[in-house]
Amino acid sequence: MVSSVTVPAGVVCYFEPADNGDMSEPAESAAPSTAAGRSPAEVVRSFLTALADGDAQTAIDLVADDLVYENVSLPTIRGKQRFGKGLHDFNRRGIGFDVRIHRITQDGSTVMTERTDALSFRRFRQQFWVCGVFEVHDGVITLWRDYFDWRDIAMSGVRGLLAIAVPRLRATMPGS
Repeated sequence: MVSSVTVPAGVVCYFEPADNGDMSEPAESAAPSTAAGRSPAEVVRSFLTALADGDAQTAIDLVADDLVYENVSLPTIRGKQRFGKGLHDFNRRGIGFDVRIHRITQDGSTVMTERTDALSFRRFRQQFWVCGVFEVHDGVITLWRDYFDWRDIAMSGVRGLLAIAVPRLRATMPGS
């Protein structure tokens, strides 16, 4: 069963109950489509999936030429070309990315995600909570802004290092 809630500001959230009955899994929405025929939420989901699959070209194709990518408190990356160069470098170095979207909501061209991201390199893996804000126009992402907790990042790094020596400590995605 899919539930939706409209709040006074007009934001519509779509959630589908998980196996345990809570409202933690996002559902496909019947939200307005972009010029490319997909809703902004679908564009964001496709983008994050491409990143997790290591499909740099699809991810790059889903961002605008004038993309603004911000990890709050870190330097901003501006432009598709700089983003693409960084992404190709990320993949060339063998750094892995995984994502689990817990919630996704859309208001017009704005998409918000609550998710768990994981970064890995060889036997090291860390995962942490992230809240992301995306702006999607004409089927491409023009803004990607992520918020996270540095303490959570640090603790997940410590756990990742410990898990190299004690594999049972290796983090796994929620619900896996």
